[in-house]
Amino acid sequence: MIKKVFLGLAAALILLAAFVALQPASYTVTRSAVVNAPPERVFPLVNDFHAWEQWSPWAKIDPEMSVAYYGAEAGQGAVYAWSGNDDAGEGRMTILESQTPSLIRIRLEFLRPFQSVNATEFSFRPEGDRTEVQWTMRGDNGFMEKAVFLAMGGIDKAVGPDFEKGLAQMKAVAEAAGR
Repeated sequence: MIKKVFLGLAAALILLAAFVALQPASYTVTRSAVVNAPPERVFPLVNDFHAWEQWSPWAKIDPEMSVAYYGAEAGQGAVYAWSGNDDAGEGRMTILESQTPSLIRIRLEFLRPFQSVNATEFSFRPEGDRTEVQWTMRGDNGFMEKAVFLAMGGIDKAVGPDFEKGLAQMKAVAEAAGR
């Protein structure tokens, strides 16, 4: 009897591992919002990491989080590093490309609680006196990432709401600056 239970559990674990392994090897999460402000007002909120505190969905996760800015003041070469509690983790962002006022590409590195590197992109498309902001993150899924994101219902479900919150806060900041 115990042997059958053990074999059943082993088979279930093998099936679960196979299911996890068959999940996509990469992911893309994208959200967008229309801001009632021109790109010239919205773009600096992303291009200068000092401004992220005004709108980032993660800025207030850990009030004791330590942050450091180095490299360029803003734009290409600017670096933002953070280290905080278990919710905030540790990592850094580096602006790799900055095309005023239309595109920003960022290398996002997580160091803790797990290590990963993601490509993040913000695009700013004018629509009259408004701007469509699109926030995209791409990355690769190792086995552990596949398992964690599967348990969370997928990376889109885990990160997408944060992107939506951040874009809403960015919209509020940019629109208030024009009043």
